[in-house]
Amino acid sequence: TSEDTPKLGMPTGSYAVHPLTGERVPIWIANYVLYEYGTGAVMAVPQGDQRDWDFAKKYNLPVKIVIQNKAHDLKLNKMDQAYCEDGELVNSSEFDGQLSSEARINITKKLEKMGIGEEKVNYRLRDWLISRQRYWGCPIPIINCPHCGSVLVPEEELPVVLPEDVNFVAGATSPLETSESFLHCKCPKCGADAVRETDTMDTFIDSSWYFLRYCDPHNEQEPFSKGKTDYWMPVDQYIGGIEHAILHLLYSRFFMKVLQDEGMVDYPEPFTNLLCQGMVLKDGGKMSKSVGNVVSPEEIVGKYGADTARLFILFAAPPEKDLEWSDQGVEGSYRFLKRVWTIVGKYQELGKELKGMLSPDEVALRRRLHQSIAKVTEDLDGKFAFNTAISAIMELVNEMYRFGEKHSTIEDSFAKELLRDLLILLAPFVPHITEELWQGIGAEEVSVHAAAWPKVDEAALAVDSLEMAVQINGKVRTTIKVPVDMDKDSIEKLVRALPEVQKFTEGKIIIKCIVIPGKIINIVAK
Repeated sequence: TSEDTPKLGMPTGSYAVHPLTGERVPIWIANYVLYEYGTGAVMAVPQGDQRDWDFAKKYNLPVKIVIQNKAHDLKLNKMDQAYCEDGELVNSSEFDGQLSSEARINITKKLEKMGIGEEKVNYRLRDWLISRQRYWGCPIPIINCPHCGSVLVPEEELPVVLPEDVNFVAGATSPLETSESFLHCKCPKCGADAVRETDTMDTFIDSSWYFLRYCDPHNEQEPFSKGKTDYWMPVDQYIGGIEHAILHLLYSRFFMKVLQDEGMVDYPEPFTNLLCQGMVLKDGGKMSKSVGNVVSPEEIVGKYGADTARLFILFAAPPEKDLEWSDQGVEGSYRFLKRVWTIVGKYQELGKELKGMLSPDEVALRRRLHQSIAKVTEDLDGKFAFNTAISAIMELVNEMYRFGEKHSTIEDSFAKELLRDLLILLAPFVPHITEELWQGIGAEEVSVHAAAWPKVDEAALAVDSLEMAVQINGKVRTTIKVPVDMDKDSIEKLVRALPEVQKFTEGKIIIKCIVIPGKIINIVAK
């Protein structure tokens, strides 16, 4: 089933006749066709499936373009991989010119009309494999009687509770078989000596509905109250690895649909949103105890602190992507937190002046602060874009450093606003160091985590001028500030008169001046 498994196949020497075109199609046996999928035989279309493409290329089988994308003008001699997107059908007889989505429906109707096919929905939920016998698994509520066979445990005796007098011995024997108090019982039907089932169900049985129990954990009469789950469910956000999305998510959805059929819930899906986080890689491979490439969290926390580990993991990659572990990256996160510690102390010393009015540089720094608030708020509000949010905070800290190198004082009330908002923005990522610094800046709230999230001051974001880079033949020679409402012709006239521009264009002819307002001016001279 893996995409990168080498494709192997052998021809059978037989052919199938395509029912719509009458063409003979060679029948091959291949190692990537799943026997349990559909009938176990599939129509390979190399142009539209990468596995089929790889197979056809390996065995020199003909490839035909059947889906065309006019924007790309697909040609086989220019393609090095399959085109797996939708498009317009070509080389498809009467279906030429139809969009893929439309053609799927029409081809199915044609096959149904011909009496040789029909539309069918295939569900890929497989039989539940209970193979990992664990003492802590869910007891199966069945009693095995020599006379009555398998008998359900009476409802009034539920739940079946795991015994504590078990003996954990090596081998395949279930630990439950070692508990006399658990194993031996009476048959609920005939009263004869019987034994309890000692197999257990895997923990997916619990985790497939535990979120419903969370809504009503102390209910002793039923699994959960419908009123309480109607209030809390469905879950707003599901986060798990891709292996959970395949198994746990699938089972949870199955459970929910059964519960809906039973009238216990009114909704078919347990979760509203899904985020599959990536894996942690080390030296190009998955970090795993079995491989022996695990980085000890205790060592990282002991040397750098928990916040450094958190910051690195959140900054190194988006949560849905794989993260390549880097010792240099950990060092970089540690250095940044030291810069934060230093800059907070420095701004407490700088903020001794009550001017009421901010200088132009202070206005620019406050604009950066509120740009950062806007960016971090947007990135955290349902997007989980932690890495770009942290990047915005790092840019703010850099601006604070540049200001501190240039000025010996800063307006006191602005300094307090700056430090307060900086620590609140950082708190979700590094909760410990921000709490420590919060106590030092004398904020009113007892904790940074109890403080209200800062609001964006739209007035602070307003600008009356824009800084633009001036390029001459692609090389930046200077920068210029222009009013936000200045038109392109006026900008070009102003730029041509700059001494720096005249210096690099002297004796040359200006072919054209490209102006992209608010971004860049590029002069082409020969």
